[in-house]
Amino acid sequence: MGLAGRAMGMQGVLRGAALLSLCRIVLLFLSIRELDAQTAVETKPLYIWQTGPWGRCMGSECGPGGSQSRAVWCAHSEGWTTLHTNCNQTERPENQQSCFRVCDWHKDLYDWQLGAWNQCVPVSMRSAGVQRPAVCTRGDEGIQTREVGCVQKANGEPAEDAICEYFEPKPRLEQACLIPCPRDCVVSEFSPWTSCSKTCGMGLQNRIRFVLAPPLFGGAACPNLTEFQTCQPGPCVGAESLYSLRVGPWGLCSVPLPRQARQAEEVTGESVPQSRDGDKQPSEDPKQSGEEEKLSKGDKQSREGKKHKEGGKRSKEGKKLSKDGDKASRASRKLAKANGKPDRPSRQADRPKRQKKAKNKEKREKMREKVRERLREKGKMKDPETRELIKKKRNRNRQNRPGGKFWDLQVGYQTREVTCVHKTGTVEDLSLCSQEMLPVTFQACVMTKDCDVTDWSEWSACSKECYDPNGPKGERTRTRKVSQFPIGGGADCPELEEKEPCSPQGDGVLPCIVYSWKTTEWTECRVDVLLSQQDRRRGNQTGLCGGGIQTREVYCVQSSSDTPATNLGSLRSKEALRPVDSDLCVGITPNTTQLCHISCPVECEVSAWSAWGPCTYENCQDQAAKKGFKLRKRKIVNEPTGGTGNCPHLVEAIPCEDPSCYDWLVVKLEECIPDNEKECGPGTQNPQVQCINSDGDFVERQLCRDAILPMPAICEVPCPKDCALSPWTSWSLCSHTCSGKNTEGKQTRARSILAYNAGEGGIQCPNISALQEVRSCNDHPCTVYHWQTGSWGQCIEDSSIPATNTSVGRARGDDISCSVGMQTRKVICVRVNVGQVPPKKCPESLRPDTVRPCLLPCKRDCIVTPYSDWSTCPSTCRADGNTKKKQFRKRIVIQSPANSGQDCPEVLTQERECDAPSVCQGYRWKTHKWRRCQLVSWSVRQDSPGAQETCGPGIQIRAVSCRKRDGGQADIEACLKFASSMPPLTQPCQLPCQEDCQLSSWSKFSPCSADCVGVRTRKRMLIGKSKKRDQCKNNQLYPLSETQYCPCNKYNAQPVGNWSDCVLPEGGRVEGQLGMKVQGDIKECGQGYRYQAMVCYDQDNRIVETSRCNSHGYIEEACIIPCPSDCKLSEWSNWSRCSKSCGSGVKVRSKWLREKPYNGGRPCPKLDHVNQVYEVVPCLSDCGQYVWVAEPWSVWKVSNVDLKDNCGEGVQTRKVRCMLNTIDGPSEQVEDYLCDPEEMPLGARNSRLPCPEDCVLSDWGSWSPCPLPCSENSTRERSAYPLRQPGEEKECPPTKETEPCKLNSNCFHYSYNITDWSTCQLSDRAVCGVGIKTRMLDCVRSDSKSVDLKFCKELGLERKWQMNASCVVECPVNCQLSDWSSWSECTHTCGLTGKLWRRRTVIQAPQGDGRPCPSQMEQWKPCLVKPCYSWRYSAWSECKSEGARCGEGLRFRNISCFVSDGSGLQDSSLVDDELCGDLEPSVDGDPQIILQESCTVPCPGECYLTDWTVWSPCQLSCVSGDDLGFGSVQVRSRAVVAQDPENLLQCPEQELEARPCTDGQCFEYKWRTGSWRGSSRLVWCQRSDGLNTTGGCPTTAKPMADRSCDPPCTKPRSLCTEAGVCGCEEGYTEVMTSDGLLDQCTLIPVLEIPTAGDNKADVKTIRAFSPIQPEASSPGRAGRTWFLQPFGPDGKLKTWVYGVAAGAFVLLVFIISMTYLACKKPKRPQRRQMNNRLKPLTLAYDGDADM
Repeated sequence: MGLAGRAMGMQGVLRGAALLSLCRIVLLFLSIRELDAQTAVETKPLYIWQTGPWGRCMGSECGPGGSQSRAVWCAHSEGWTTLHTNCNQTERPENQQSCFRVCDWHKDLYDWQLGAWNQCVPVSMRSAGVQRPAVCTRGDEGIQTREVGCVQKANGEPAEDAICEYFEPKPRLEQACLIPCPRDCVVSEFSPWTSCSKTCGMGLQNRIRFVLAPPLFGGAACPNLTEFQTCQPGPCVGAESLYSLRVGPWGLCSVPLPRQARQAEEVTGESVPQSRDGDKQPSEDPKQSGEEEKLSKGDKQSREGKKHKEGGKRSKEGKKLSKDGDKASRASRKLAKANGKPDRPSRQADRPKRQKKAKNKEKREKMREKVRERLREKGKMKDPETRELIKKKRNRNRQNRPGGKFWDLQVGYQTREVTCVHKTGTVEDLSLCSQEMLPVTFQACVMTKDCDVTDWSEWSACSKECYDPNGPKGERTRTRKVSQFPIGGGADCPELEEKEPCSPQGDGVLPCIVYSWKTTEWTECRVDVLLSQQDRRRGNQTGLCGGGIQTREVYCVQSSSDTPATNLGSLRSKEALRPVDSDLCVGITPNTTQLCHISCPVECEVSAWSAWGPCTYENCQDQAAKKGFKLRKRKIVNEPTGGTGNCPHLVEAIPCEDPSCYDWLVVKLEECIPDNEKECGPGTQNPQVQCINSDGDFVERQLCRDAILPMPAICEVPCPKDCALSPWTSWSLCSHTCSGKNTEGKQTRARSILAYNAGEGGIQCPNISALQEVRSCNDHPCTVYHWQTGSWGQCIEDSSIPATNTSVGRARGDDISCSVGMQTRKVICVRVNVGQVPPKKCPESLRPDTVRPCLLPCKRDCIVTPYSDWSTCPSTCRADGNTKKKQFRKRIVIQSPANSGQDCPEVLTQERECDAPSVCQGYRWKTHKWRRCQLVSWSVRQDSPGAQETCGPGIQIRAVSCRKRDGGQADIEACLKFASSMPPLTQPCQLPCQEDCQLSSWSKFSPCSADCVGVRTRKRMLIGKSKKRDQCKNNQLYPLSETQYCPCNKYNAQPVGNWSDCVLPEGGRVEGQLGMKVQGDIKECGQGYRYQAMVCYDQDNRIVETSRCNSHGYIEEACIIPCPSDCKLSEWSNWSRCSKSCGSGVKVRSKWLREKPYNGGRPCPKLDHVNQVYEVVPCLSDCGQYVWVAEPWSVWKVSNVDLKDNCGEGVQTRKVRCMLNTIDGPSEQVEDYLCDPEEMPLGARNSRLPCPEDCVLSDWGSWSPCPLPCSENSTRERSAYPLRQPGEEKECPPTKETEPCKLNSNCFHYSYNITDWSTCQLSDRAVCGVGIKTRMLDCVRSDSKSVDLKFCKELGLERKWQMNASCVVECPVNCQLSDWSSWSECTHTCGLTGKLWRRRTVIQAPQGDGRPCPSQMEQWKPCLVKPCYSWRYSAWSECKSEGARCGEGLRFRNISCFVSDGSGLQDSSLVDDELCGDLEPSVDGDPQIILQESCTVPCPGECYLTDWTVWSPCQLSCVSGDDLGFGSVQVRSRAVVAQDPENLLQCPEQELEARPCTDGQCFEYKWRTGSWRGSSRLVWCQRSDGLNTTGGCPTTAKPMADRSCDPPCTKPRSLCTEAGVCGCEEGYTEVMTSDGLLDQCTLIPVLEIPTAGDNKADVKTIRAFSPIQPEASSPGRAGRTWFLQPFGPDGKLKTWVYGVAAGAFVLLVFIISMTYLACKKPKRPQRRQMNNRLKPLTLAYDGDADM
């Protein structure tokens, strides 16, 4: 050991020295390289040439003759530019080069050529730094490249990329791609072991599995699909059978050689030993040869030269049977061996019979020869023309033979090889296989023929006969016919028809008819459809206006090419065109509904009445009547709709006496001038007068010449000692507007004493009564008259004007007049509050007109289109055919009549019954009679046993032809295209031998008289010679009748599926108010019906027709579709008072919610928190609406009276009232708060009463206005005038007062203020549409107070705002739906789940607060339940090789009729085949029924492959359910089965096939585990569909199946845990070593809490509890013990330990915090300052304890 260790040490030292020297060499190499690099840097030139990019290619011509240039300069190696001379001139790059100048037309010559994408290369291979992930999940990111180049389109020659880049950028050269992860092969679990391949001796058992998913993208290959194990049931008794007789596959179908060829072969082959193989053709049976002559199409020579395809196939009853056989010669050689030995004894025994038959044959041959001779003589007698006619007729008959010209059927034969095989697989001599009868080695077959077709016909004419460059193209077809049908499994026929799109060409081709949409005129605008359910206006819809809806009809017409599409909807040039099918029109259908607007009538608004005017003549020009009236007038303040005709009367009149047209008006009285030129005393006042007319306008003075001129007034200028009176006030308003019995108009005026007279000598003051005056006024009677007018009548033709009113067609809304007409109205005189009076009571001059001219609107006749073409009758022919269909045609009103135009016709649609449809053109196959059964040719079968008898299996042939439904002949191609699959042409048959019993087919069963009663029978009979044979009369072997009990059918019905939607009965429409169908009025609610399907089952729980259960197929139940209820609001409240009494404010009205919408009713508008909706509009209150009215001042009340002079300080009072101001002045007293308090006049004043001889002044006048802008430098003034001059030595006080102007005190600035817009205001008759929004203009004083607008107007301020604007309120358009479509076809032709659907669409989407669309746009109801019948295959029978133990054989299956309910949940049940009689024979959609197929019976000991498994489900490449986009695949496999251990080495390889598929699904594979059993458990992989698999699950994530601990757990009380580490038993805790291993298991301390029954209840102990020595404890104590085990089985602390520690820490922190707070010294409280403003209770509470 020491030597070895030293040797190892020496090796390590040597290795270290070698590494050190290697490092030195590397360092030396690197230093040399660095030196070279430095040298290279030093030798790099300092100055180098730099070039810019090539410029644009320039040139005068397109193509290669252009040139382009670029900049070239010299630069220092560090980058800065220098002189050219510094650079090497010989290395200077070119600055010009020739180029290809690209022009626009080159785009048609050059294009990019894109190469195919190369293979995806991983990014990790291209980038050195990127590492591939260890575990592949989705795939590896990669890049794939392609070649892109510019080429000439014509020849693909390469060109410069710059040419193509001129037109479009170069396509990308590389793209990202994904290299999928390798997917290993996935296989199923093994099947159970098969039984032992041998019943004795050493055999094999197999178990196999199949492939579920193939290996993809480089995944691991599939494992072995088979496992073998030896078995030995027991020792064999006797010798083991080592040899088996095996039959090979049938060879090619071949035709026996003609007799001449066989005879020639016999002559030439005399020296060759005769062999009885299939190549030698012995003389054939003359019967057979005659039969073949009949069948063959041509003569025998033509058959002779035909070569037959490889792979002999035959067709029997639609069964395809393909055999891979050896060549016929090889098969016949084997056959010679097989037939050699066993036949000889039987042939010697039959020799007498054969000799007899030979003699009979010679006789028959002689008879035939005589007949031929006779025919030859007849032929010689006929002339050549006759012979030619006979030949033609024969050929014609042969061609007319059904199917004769389409298939050439030849019956041949095929042979097979019979060999004797050793169990090792070697072929031995036949004699080693002991068997009595060898299998048949020949059989009849049909010669294989491929389909042969003629050449294509010429192309048909194009189906489109007109030219339309934008429309769909036409189609043309060409066909070819079948000249030879495929026979015996030959190649199928190719397509017999070819189509291609086409467009007609040539000058004579007319343009196609163009179809376009046309519309009728819009109907009248209707507002009523927008009203909500609660709207009061639903009851009275007259006068509705505003937004509405109008509809029109859209139809398709043939439009001429010169009619522009834009005029289609116009009726001006509307020519009535015939409606055509709407499907012919393409493009967007015009709207059928639109919003419209009816202008709301503007009501007439009039001003207030003016004051009554003076008594004036009715007509001042004619004053003879001497009739007078007092008039008052009012004006129209807006422009009403339809003129002023509907306005109320504007003038009222009162009869009066003494009228005058003109009068004098006293403008003012001049100053009082004392008489006799004295300074004081009585005097006169001269009036200043002006002449006015009855309207109060100033006129020339001469017009008043007849009027009485006012006299000068008597007045008095008080002397200093006289009483001083104030001037008279103006006359008050008249107390009544008229005078009657109980009413009389009065006016008053007053004056007051301003200074008393002196005691002596002065004029005394009058008494109180003289200070007031009263006069009468409005003394006219209270009888008011006015003219009242009716509404204008219809415009009628004026007979005095020639009529020109002709009917025109025009669009609605065009004001076209055709003539002038006349309108009249009624005018009467009315006395107010009385009624109509004679006209003479009213002023005749004011009488309104009763007649006026008018414009007559033109007549409009109704215009309708011509009738459309009749609708097409159904082209399909119904089997019942009794119900006659109807066809319709219609015409459309495109202009409604108006203004007495011609009415529309009453009938707009017509219908008639369709003619009885002709017999439906359909095609069917007609089968002809089966021909004779043909056996294998005599030359082939003559050496077989029993060959003398013409019997055994053969083939029958029949012809098939094509017929129309009515029985007429048709081309075969028609049946190939339209009929079902072609019936079989051949079938196997059996010629009965002499000893065979021949029976007829079974008859049908006799009918049953009733269900469950009696029996039914069927019969057959013996036919031919069988009737006489005794063995055929054995009823047990050949029964001639069968009896069975009559079926006992019991049926029960039960409902199936869900209830359908609630369906309203048809015709639920409600006619609209105006007699037209309105979409909003469709009845979409109320009582309907819902349906549930009924299914009928028989006693075997098989579904049958519902009629068997006496059910009509449905349960019907009434149901309710709730009607929609709109949102219901209250009516609008009254408008509130304007928020301001002067200026602009707002007024409000509201609605509140009465009922919320439900069932899809109209939604509510936006409500506030108390469910109300408001409308706010601005309002303007007239600032002069309410005024203060002050009465005259009272008499002075002197406070300190100078009794002598009655003068001194005193007080005057007066009443001040707030009055409503009217046009006639203040009329009635109102509350004081309505008047502006700032403007209220004083109600009392202190002043001094002048003494005698003191100056007396009038009251102060109003202040003069302050000049604007306001400034304190400016002043205002007021003045008074002396009423009594002072006495001697006395003076008057100042008569003027001034004061400075102060802003916002006595001087103000004014400006306009504009309010916000109101909400959109509609007419009361409108629901929506165009309305008006308003805003107000306000005059605002500089102190922000609103004042009368006159203040702003007087200043002439600019008014630039628009007060009114139009606005739109969105219309609440309800959702409008189309009618329900007709019910669809049933979604399933049979079964339980079929549904009928009907649908509707939205014609008008809801707008505004309109009713929303219902959610249900489609409805369903169940179809009638029908049984689903289908053909199904039975299972394949076991493979049998007839007459041999193994080899090629056949397996068979049948098709049977099954019924199911179509749900897929219930298994199908077998029923009588008659029920599937109407079905096309097909299984799972495949019309080719295969009832037998070849198979192989393995010989004992042979190793073979199983049949292919069925294709696996289609599987996608997915990761976590996401498809990676690599397509889907399915797979099938064949496993190996071995029978003998000795032959295992000769087994073939297992096989696997994969193919792409569609509609794949994602499968996921997950590991599943069983429960632990000891230290192990089951672990398997499962697919997401529940299938257990091998492979598919990631091996890295495989759970542990074995949990044995390493090292093993040897400590006492230890065990191996699930985590694979050692732990302790329950009640013990682990103590771990420092390296994490279990050291020992320690007992856990136990806390015992005694229970109530324990006698030691007063003591709590903690002691060790030994589980080894159990203590007898009472049952009550059980479960009251806790094991405080802080460590888990893995040696780590448990979670609850951390929780307890955290809780203890929190508790400790809490105790410390509370201790700190308790011990902390408190601060002294600060006294707060009491603030009385902040303490409202301080004033109320004064400290009284009783409070």
